[in-house]
Amino acid sequence: MAAQSPSDPTSRFRTCVELRILCEGLTNKDVLSKSDPVCIVKQMRKASGSGKFDKLGQTEMIKDTLNPRFARPIIIDYFFEEVQTLQFMVFDVDDESKDVQNGGGELIGMMEATLGTIVSNGTLTAKLKQSNEKGAAVAGSIQVHSEEVSAQIFEVTMNWRGANLDKKDFFGKSDPYLEFNRSNPDGSFTVVHRTEVIKNTLSPNWRMFSLDSRALCNSDKTRPIKISCFDWDSDGSHDYIGSCSTTMDQLINEPKPFGLVCINEKKKGKKKSYRNSGVLYLDTCSSEMLFSFLDYIYGGCQINFSVGIDFTGSNGDPNQPNSLHFMTGHSPNEYAQALYAVGSVCQQYDSDKLFPAFGFGAKIPPRSEVSHCFPLTFNWENPYVAGIDGLMSAYEYCLRQVSFWGPTNAAPIINQTAQLARRDPSGKNYFVLLLLTDGCLTDMEMTKKAIIEASGLPMSLIIVGVGGADFGDMNVLDGDDKALAAGGKTAERDIVQFVPFRDFKAASPDALASAVLAEVPGQLVEFMRKQKIKPTKRTQ
Repeated sequence: MAAQSPSDPTSRFRTCVELRILCEGLTNKDVLSKSDPVCIVKQMRKASGSGKFDKLGQTEMIKDTLNPRFARPIIIDYFFEEVQTLQFMVFDVDDESKDVQNGGGELIGMMEATLGTIVSNGTLTAKLKQSNEKGAAVAGSIQVHSEEVSAQIFEVTMNWRGANLDKKDFFGKSDPYLEFNRSNPDGSFTVVHRTEVIKNTLSPNWRMFSLDSRALCNSDKTRPIKISCFDWDSDGSHDYIGSCSTTMDQLINEPKPFGLVCINEKKKGKKKSYRNSGVLYLDTCSSEMLFSFLDYIYGGCQINFSVGIDFTGSNGDPNQPNSLHFMTGHSPNEYAQALYAVGSVCQQYDSDKLFPAFGFGAKIPPRSEVSHCFPLTFNWENPYVAGIDGLMSAYEYCLRQVSFWGPTNAAPIINQTAQLARRDPSGKNYFVLLLLTDGCLTDMEMTKKAIIEASGLPMSLIIVGVGGADFGDMNVLDGDDKALAAGGKTAERDIVQFVPFRDFKAASPDALASAVLAEVPGQLVEFMRKQKIKPTKRTQ
């Protein structure tokens, strides 16, 4: 959310709202098991009346259930003075490697509501319909809980174990996992975190994990937190073991280790001899103040923007109107539109506004040799262009100098930016590479390895797919739901955001820039946290 000046008359009406979603009684789309639902949330474009929606975010996917309680929230800026129409689309995921809306899943149901309606209700319950058409069949129900997000955030890191939990499996012990639930103002509870499942044990020791205080209790240290223990079953019908209650104040301040008795109220009511269903022990708990993206920007962190442009033959002859690189004075091509939209935002955070700009997949002068990483200036000693206007000029100049060739290798340009980022791990500079390409990468495995190596550096990678090609492989690189892995290594964090330009053809440049840059603030903050870098005080 953009920082508002105190003099801005509308700033006091703007706030950040968190939406948490659960569904019940979904239509089953799988034959031999239950559906694997995920919920995608979209917002109608401001140019309203168009009926066009842009993706706002999505929950995690939950396997084998028709009654999902999603833990990942959707965060949205709330404007009292605007009608903000939201669309909730629940899909059954079929192929995790593909975009769920483009061959990776099947629509279960959808619902539309304004954010104002959701906020005024606190919790909105509505029917999911199989389509937007009048009279469409009901596909289940959806519940959306809303709450204003606290400005204060701290990270809580905990290590839990269990002892003497109830045995739930006939042929074994139990396969326990924990759910952490935040209490809502109306007295209900919303799941905010699930641990991993520990197989065949009554004394599990779960991995250490971290939650931010806004998710767990909206930074209210006295708000009740419910911890529920379940025995995992492969068919999704997980057995309830018991639960206990606590507060953030107790978790942080109680001497460690301390135990919370797990109670199953149903069993307690049936058996006079019932004592408990086990004990949950908190061995360690620490809290640390979290800093925001703007804390680092105010502290002097510079966003260093760089560009990589695809000049391979599959783009077509730039002199022909059917080429993706074809330019006319009044109609910039998709490459130019993407460069301008993203570059205009990034240059605001770069004091010298000098961008290293590269191309790949072309034969370049003077020897007409194929290069997979060359400066648009054709000067390795000075690959920088001055601001967005210099970038556009260098791009147009380069179009006239190179011969489009191939193959489509992206790893060299990623490695080039990573080399710049590796020189300064101090947190004073953060690097954002915008990579524009028209199709699937030829060096996919090398690209994966390059991204994994770069995931530990102060760097983000934005990929914009230009044209109408199948960009299915690009979703693998965008590790929103599953960490990228290759060659026996796993990415330290998700640094990739992929967006197909075709989804924004009819939208404003601001909409494209917003979509491709949405994850950068979080990625920057995550890098700083992992490296234990705190922002310096803002200099006057």
